[in-house]
Amino acid sequence: MATTETPEVRAQAKWVRTSARKARLVTEHIRGRSVPEARAVLAFTPRAAAREVEKVLRSAVANAEANHGLYGEDLIVTAAYVDEGPTLKRWRARARGRVARIRKRTCHITVLVAPAPESQRSAEQSKRRRPSVRRAKAETAAAAAPAATETEPAAETPETAEETPKPKRRTPVRRKKTEETEKES
Repeated sequence: MATTETPEVRAQAKWVRTSARKARLVTEHIRGRSVPEARAVLAFTPRAAAREVEKVLRSAVANAEANHGLYGEDLIVTAAYVDEGPTLKRWRARARGRVARIRKRTCHITVLVAPAPESQRSAEQSKRRRPSVRRAKAETAAAAAPAATETEPAAETPETAEETPKPKRRTPVRRKKTEETEKES
């Protein structure tokens, strides 16, 4: 008996210019949540790393939709983790000819999404699947073909166009000078 494995789709952003510790604080909030819920959490997280994590989440959902035909709203974040990247070493001049090292840390953010288990999905959501790109293009082309063969309504004849009154052009209202205004100036 063959079991169908649910694909776990991954997206990764490498060499993100924030420390791994700061990004880990953000990824802890979205782990195990559904994609719409994770997006809402990231939208209202004030940390700068939340923008980067949100980009990676969007990329993972796009990968799932494009490569596996999954529906993005039915996915859950199965894993989200941050690894340390290389550190850029810079220096700053200090007193008495000394140097203070500045470490510009980087990190690699990884987000994994997978379809929600059947127990979590409602009946309506399980029916809904995103069609493949080729199938969607074929369906739209087939739907557009009969629309082109329908007869279009006849355009207005010149006689009916003349009957409709044209809007009058408004000219600016000029005020006449009165005796009172002349005395003031």
